[in-house]
Amino acid sequence: MHMLSKIKLFCALLVWGLSFGAAHAFETNAKAAYIYDLSTGTVLLSKNADTPLPPASMSKLMTLYIAFEFIRAGQLSLEEKLPVSAHAESYGGSTMFLDTTDRVSVADLLRGIIVLSGNDACAVIAEALSPDGTEAGFAKLMTRRGQQLGMTHSTFQNSNGWPHPMHRMSMRDLGLLATRLIEDFPEYYDMFSQREFKFDGRAPANTRNRNPLLGLDIGADGLKTGHTQEAGYGLVGSAQQGERRIVFVLSGLSSTNQRADEAEAIVNWAFRQFSTRSFGKSGDVIARATVWDGSSADVGLALSQDLTTLVPVLGDGEVKFDVEYLNPIPAPISKGDNLGHLVVTIPELEDTRIPLIAAESVPRGGFFRRVLTAGQTLLSRVNAQPESGS
Repeated sequence: MHMLSKIKLFCALLVWGLSFGAAHAFETNAKAAYIYDLSTGTVLLSKNADTPLPPASMSKLMTLYIAFEFIRAGQLSLEEKLPVSAHAESYGGSTMFLDTTDRVSVADLLRGIIVLSGNDACAVIAEALSPDGTEAGFAKLMTRRGQQLGMTHSTFQNSNGWPHPMHRMSMRDLGLLATRLIEDFPEYYDMFSQREFKFDGRAPANTRNRNPLLGLDIGADGLKTGHTQEAGYGLVGSAQQGERRIVFVLSGLSSTNQRADEAEAIVNWAFRQFSTRSFGKSGDVIARATVWDGSSADVGLALSQDLTTLVPVLGDGEVKFDVEYLNPIPAPISKGDNLGHLVVTIPELEDTRIPLIAAESVPRGGFFRRVLTAGQTLLSRVNAQPESGS
């Protein structure tokens, strides 16, 4: 029987000299919010982040992700011109003012979605890539692909975020999607920082990107705004300063001005209140775990990646490290096997979990080694039992 064991690395804390400030959570006016540091994998803020909510035009990011996948697979090209159906033309709200006489290049449609938030452009892309040629069929594809990407709180009913009671996304899912766009398709990411797109002179009043952070010289370079009466004003944003990049998602704000103010404040808070610290390198052995039925009594638990995390700049807090693994670990063990996690706890932030891997291989032991291991394990469990009271 294997039990979950935890090792608190207080000795390591003393060696690394960890004594940092306790960060105060950002007080956001958004009904839901999520802030994630890509450089360290640290969640800086989570407010109703797993609640499925109407995402409005922020869900257009999923249409863009799938379009980029088709382009990379060679099934769609930027130069290809797509027809506009009556269904696509029928959309109101933010549009490119397309009509059924148009054939529009994929490159223009993508910019029309990103910069102009074109509902019609989304529908054109959706119908071209749909398994059954309809936008509804593409929405089903969006839901399936989202699940595959780990977006477990997202269901899509259309390609553009048009109000529908079953069209929902969580802020964490939107943050995950933004991260995947940045990391998976860097060749297209500069589209998200384009501030103006004049398509064929059709909509002089709709030529500028609605992202309020572009041009503020704070490192902001994406991704997508959203607004409906039900959803309020929202933004999926990203900014990079130095080696750090953050992604943040806001929803449920009351106005464009509140959205702009809130987004700028979040970027400033995320970069000013935290600094990056390195506590270990990939391959460093940070603990040893008991092995069952192995040629060796224990195995080293090593970091699977560099241990770099954020710490608050000011205050008086404490960073804690816990090792979690199933004890004892059965042999045979191959070097590099996943054996547990290092849990990094920083006050006011979500815990960060770093996979731990076997530092060396441990084959199964002989008969006497098995007997010795069984005896040691039994003795350790007996000693761990609390004394009975009188």
